[in-house]
Amino acid sequence: MTHILLINPNTSTATTQMMVDIARAYLASAMTSPPAVIGATVARGAPMIVDERDLAVAADAVNDPDIVALAAQADGVIVGAFGDPGIDALRAQLEVPVVGIGAASVREAATGGRRFGIATTTPQLAESIASNVRKLGLGANFTGSRFTTGDPLALGDQPSQLERGLAGAVEACLHEDGAQAVVIGGGPLGEAAQALGERFSTPVIGPVPAACRALLQAMHLGEAA
Repeated sequence: MTHILLINPNTSTATTQMMVDIARAYLASAMTSPPAVIGATVARGAPMIVDERDLAVAADAVNDPDIVALAAQADGVIVGAFGDPGIDALRAQLEVPVVGIGAASVREAATGGRRFGIATTTPQLAESIASNVRKLGLGANFTGSRFTTGDPLALGDQPSQLERGLAGAVEACLHEDGAQAVVIGGGPLGEAAQALGERFSTPVIGPVPAACRALLQAMHLGEAA
């Protein structure tokens, strides 16, 4: 059976399961015969990637031999952190498509030349986020990032406050920065992204479904009509 490996570059198994559940639900709604989704959590690093050091550790952890061995058995791979850590090195070792949730969601947001913003919880990654957007050639479309206040880890343990804080960041992207679409920037923010997608008439893009769509295309698997 065709299967996708979703790698969580942070050490939270709860985050892994949440992202896997989102991917499975999306694929089940989009396809008549969806591929299976299997999660893998890195063995070292941080429970949430909040700064450049965490991102660097995650890049190494994603390329751990055990993770690479699992990825080699899959038909497609998703790297489930917004900075897409370690993705180039992972691709170099594999013969299957590898998609990162960061690049996938940003590219989708910029579809048709739309101006887009990013709403997330990690201000210490502001420059890294902007740099990744520029590397994709989408700097001219980017209206900037808006961040929640307070400790990202603590906020992640309070779903209602997380959603409220991200909603404020989305509002700022739309009404102050002029964005026409907003990306929710982070794998651990997947459930909040789903809720916010239902609250706003403007596109609010969840990173995990965006990665699924990009991977289906790369795997040449069509979505159901």
